[in-house]
Amino acid sequence: MITMDDIIREGNPILRQVAKEVPLPATEDEKNTLKEMLQFLKNSQDETIAKKYGLRAGIGLAAPQIALSKRMIALYLDDENGKHYEYMLFNPKIISHSIENTYLDGGEGCLSVDREVPGFVPRHARVKVSAFDLNGKPLTLRLKGYPAIAIQHEIDHLDGILFYDRIDKKDPFKIPDHVEENNIY
Repeated sequence: MITMDDIIREGNPILRQVAKEVPLPATEDEKNTLKEMLQFLKNSQDETIAKKYGLRAGIGLAAPQIALSKRMIALYLDDENGKHYEYMLFNPKIISHSIENTYLDGGEGCLSVDREVPGFVPRHARVKVSAFDLNGKPLTLRLKGYPAIAIQHEIDHLDGILFYDRIDKKDPFKIPDHVEENNIY
């Protein structure tokens, strides 16, 4: 079971590396790791389990966050309309995105960052992502709003980017360009 002790924190050089593609078909170990990553997210959102094991709630986890420099991510969240999203992905890649941007009004957080970093993180309002599922089957995801923000955050981890790298240093609460009023979450 993955716990907060398994999550590496900012300052660890693995978080700044570009993760390696996973050769497919994935090994059983890689598949099991991805399943454990998703289970961590489920556990972290379960009040009783989270309290028992001291887990911080998370909606996404990238393999580099557990010191594994491989292109693997798990997502477990509900969007603003209550629609549920649950993914275990190998080699996710943004293949297209909207011109419109968005951001989380309350800023972003990260399981690998133990401090609040105030500011708006500009993200694409909509993204199209290609990836492979647990069985190596190719899939294409079209996401918008909160799920789009979440997957961009996790894919950034695969490229050695932390969310606060995207915050404007001179003006942290600068509204990103090309944001429509209804694209703020």
